[in-house]
Amino acid sequence: MESPSLPMTAKDLTLPSLHRVLCMQGGEGDVSYVNNSDCQALAITLSKPILLSSLQSIKLFSSPIIRVADFGCATGSNTFDTVDIVVETLRRRYTAVYGGGSPEFEAFFCDLPCNDFNMLFRLLSEKQKVDSSKYFAGGVAGSFYDRMFPRGTIHVAVSLSALHWLSQIPEKVLEKGSARTWNKGKTWVEGAKKEVVDAYAEQSDKDLDDFLKCRKEEMVKGGVLFVLMAGRPSGSSSQFGDQDSRAKHPFTTTMEQAWQDLINEGLIDEGKRDGFNIPAYMRSPEEVAAGVDRIGGFKIEKMEYMKLVEYSDEKHEEWKKDPVTYGRARTNLVQAAIRPMVEAYLGPDLCDELFKRYENRVSTTREFLHITCFYGVVAFSAIRI
Repeated sequence: MESPSLPMTAKDLTLPSLHRVLCMQGGEGDVSYVNNSDCQALAITLSKPILLSSLQSIKLFSSPIIRVADFGCATGSNTFDTVDIVVETLRRRYTAVYGGGSPEFEAFFCDLPCNDFNMLFRLLSEKQKVDSSKYFAGGVAGSFYDRMFPRGTIHVAVSLSALHWLSQIPEKVLEKGSARTWNKGKTWVEGAKKEVVDAYAEQSDKDLDDFLKCRKEEMVKGGVLFVLMAGRPSGSSSQFGDQDSRAKHPFTTTMEQAWQDLINEGLIDEGKRDGFNIPAYMRSPEEVAAGVDRIGGFKIEKMEYMKLVEYSDEKHEEWKKDPVTYGRARTNLVQAAIRPMVEAYLGPDLCDELFKRYENRVSTTREFLHITCFYGVVAFSAIRI
């Protein structure tokens, strides 16, 4: 994977340099995405009926090759499981209609160049040795906010737990001279001033428009677009639907406390903390629908907001007895999502110190074990018209 020069500056986080580090943690260690993506898998399972409904209803293409693309594939089984759903569903439909005749399938796994494609294709190779679901696979490195394929070549496009990541941190929130939009004292949008939230929303709208414009060009008419992303409920001004989720979410209270610990201990100054913001925004269903309307070319078949509980009842009871293990698990989860970006900004040593303090905060905040965090997601399917 490509590594930026260390350390990155706040300005780098608003520029294409961010694309060099905005990826899930690679490899297969304790903090890897491969080992910390169960919640994303649950989201795919819950939203699977939306995808299947669209695949069952679209027309069958006469093309000898059907092309499937996952935009923001990361690594691990989630992307493979979804591509398998698409390929097997369409293959069964072709067999039912045309007898033994079925097109061949190509699957493209797309993500930023910093994604661990080596791990992705090693896992895929191991999977295909024992799996009867065969397709030709390729990797495409680039931003899904840009064109990634020739016009009219993709039949099914999916994006799983990726589109809430913005192309950049809004420049306005890092402008120290702006009393209105500078996100001083915080590292994310939740709980920020209205002007900061508006800046994030503006960036979110631009990014969603760019994503849809590109897919509109790349997709075959009649094709399916399926998107699953972190989201918030209708009518909520917060990124969350309830206060417990806001307090316990990995990006909120504990994250801010861990940064403040570094400041209090003299390891960084406030300016270093204020130069970092997490480039994520949870859209509401209304914001998604408005983007589809702005760009045109798609007809939404179905859209739902769903809530996922952070962990099972069995895990809940287990962690009540062992808060240290709980703290480690929560810290691994957040590192899987943002460690590459934090490490590029702070350097590896300070990054380690930040997450040590994060883990200690989680392990010693026993009230977290008595409240539940729900992760909201928005899932929709649309037909290219």
